[in-house]
Amino acid sequence: MTATDLKQIAPGIFAWLPGHKATWGMANCGLVVSAGQALVIDTPYTPALTDAFLAAVRTAVGPDVPLDRVAVTHANGDHTWGLQRLPNAEVFATHAALEHQCLEPKPQQLQALAHDTDPGQPLGWYFREHFGMYDFAGIQVLPPTTTFAGRRDLAVGQVPAELHEVGPAHTVGDLIVHLPEQRVVFAGDIVFAGDHPSHWAGPLERVSAACARILDFSPEWIIPGHGSLMTPDDLREYIAYLDDLADQAYVMHGQGRSAADAARILIKEDRYPGLGLPERLAITLSTEYRHLDQDSSAPDLLELMDHAARIAWERSSAGPVAR
Repeated sequence: MTATDLKQIAPGIFAWLPGHKATWGMANCGLVVSAGQALVIDTPYTPALTDAFLAAVRTAVGPDVPLDRVAVTHANGDHTWGLQRLPNAEVFATHAALEHQCLEPKPQQLQALAHDTDPGQPLGWYFREHFGMYDFAGIQVLPPTTTFAGRRDLAVGQVPAELHEVGPAHTVGDLIVHLPEQRVVFAGDIVFAGDHPSHWAGPLERVSAACARILDFSPEWIIPGHGSLMTPDDLREYIAYLDDLADQAYVMHGQGRSAADAARILIKEDRYPGLGLPERLAITLSTEYRHLDQDSSAPDLLELMDHAARIAWERSSAGPVAR
């Protein structure tokens, strides 16, 4: 990757968009730079990806601007595990992000799942397919250094930046970064573009409400957590998807169907054409079902991944039909 992967959205505002539709982990990151100061928004999944991102960032900011502040939109590893490359930075996150950081599989666990599990079984096959390209060895997970609830305002040189807590939604600890003068919002994984999302906390009405808050800022551009840049109209389409999925969950939950079976039905109907990773419907629907059941226990993230893996396995050439 080169500095050209850093796209300028507005003066001093950049997005790193690694792309790769239908792949887990290739998260978007951001940069705000003004008057000798910088704010990094999220970090990539691995040290190698983070080195590529930071090389692009340093080209953009110049040699004399310190990279000493990072805002993390949530605690998923694909947005935070690069923090060890900025060990002296002040890292801003919500208080609640610490709770999800405890639920997330550790890098060593993910390394084992991606490389040491049985590729002849759905989960082992799926982890190799989507995480086998990453090297998680030696990653040190760093917690945020400054946490807040509600809102935190920062000045990046001449650029005001607003950090707004919007979780629980995608995770329990989400925030978005609003740059009012530039009319840009970094949405983190509140928003996915091109692929089905995997929402771990929910319910979907809270994800939808967080998207509506973004629209209330009247942005010109929204940078999703994954995928290409979005306009407000794109975000309205995403909200319609979330609301319809919530309706489908309500109906099929009432019919006594499991979340995984509900996902299979929606996939067979091709209800949401054009979106990658449809197996992730099983994750988001399972999350929605927990709220419909008023189940407040912590989700088992690996169990949710197994539901998705089994659906992907059934739909793939590696699955039982091909065998």
